[in-house]
Amino acid sequence: MNRKLIRPNMNEIKEKMGRGAASQTLGGGAMVLTPTPTMIQPDGAVTAIDPSAPLAPQGLGSPRRKIAPPEQTNAESFYYLKQMQSKTPVVVVLQDDEKLRGVIEWYDKHCLKINRLKEPNVVVPKHNIKYIYKQEEEPRIRRKSSPKKEDLISPDVDLPLYD
Repeated sequence: MNRKLIRPNMNEIKEKMGRGAASQTLGGGAMVLTPTPTMIQPDGAVTAIDPSAPLAPQGLGSPRRKIAPPEQTNAESFYYLKQMQSKTPVVVVLQDDEKLRGVIEWYDKHCLKINRLKEPNVVVPKHNIKYIYKQEEEPRIRRKSSPKKEDLISPDVDLPLYD
């Protein structure tokens, strides 16, 4: 039995796909057509998009435009896990500037549990947290040195005498 393979005319397919259809040849000489991306205008008109244009939308394979970073980086989870494992004392500053000192015991999507010394443990909603820092990074408050006795009474000063 002798079968003949019927191949369509490539020009007809290109016309059906649109004028701007791109074609690629594969190893066996076969042609692969990729349709030109289109965009629908608000008035309903369909326009072709040039994928090599500098303002081409993402996802069209344009080498000129960077891919957007992922929405979730997991940096927050990494920070909490690191502080929990090392049991690092932290200071949690709330929106009303109240400070809570303790160790993060656990966290979830909406809150943190802080273990505190000599005070009850607390669960803090994340939306009430202004910022968090390690207790070792807390600025030290320096006392002003009290004036020396010699500085208080100096022999060079004449004190007025009252009658």
